[in-house]
Amino acid sequence: MKKWLCTVCGYIHSGDEPPEKCPVCGADKSKFVAVEQELDDDKNLAEKSRDNGSAAPGPGEKSGDKDEQAKPEPAAVPRWAKLYETLTGLMIRHHAHPISVHVPNGVIPVSVFFLLAAAVFGITGLEKAAFYNDIAVFLSLPVVIFSGYNEWKKKYNSGFTTLFIIKFSAAALVCISVFTAIVWHLVNPGAKAGFVIIHMIMLASVGVAGFIGGKLVFKD
Repeated sequence: MKKWLCTVCGYIHSGDEPPEKCPVCGADKSKFVAVEQELDDDKNLAEKSRDNGSAAPGPGEKSGDKDEQAKPEPAAVPRWAKLYETLTGLMIRHHAHPISVHVPNGVIPVSVFFLLAAAVFGITGLEKAAFYNDIAVFLSLPVVIFSGYNEWKKKYNSGFTTLFIIKFSAAALVCISVFTAIVWHLVNPGAKAGFVIIHMIMLASVGVAGFIGGKLVFKD
């Protein structure tokens, strides 16, 4: 039985044909490649080389005639570009996005709890604590957004499927909600119903984004 790899999220499907849609990220059939394809290509290249009486190209070498191998080297990559690629690669390797999202995912539920307690028991200090939590979330968002974009681009090949559109929309709603909550508190402090509703929207948004993130990580 063949195995097919989703080039967007890495899901592996077993069957004679790839699925119409990836069950994890929603990518269509065209995004799947046969897992054995790369191995078969290497095997065919080695066989052709033996037939021609030459050795197969080694690691880092390119097949082709001498003229092709004598082509000039590409222009040198700027140092800042190399540094950027190194740093963004390290972010993927060390899971910068899953780590950074723990800030809004962990702090926002606490803010909602504080606001509900403030509304029920009339403890104004809890409403103030929720405001400071909002500031912490707001300050963490640049790292969360950049690391998420970097992971989407490098790890998921910039796949623009329905799953990612929902995740992006949820992230945008978190940004809008937390900014609105901070301005709301500065203009009209107090555990008002609208202030609580904004935080409930924020909580739902991080819940959706977190659910999708887990689906992509665990492939289920």
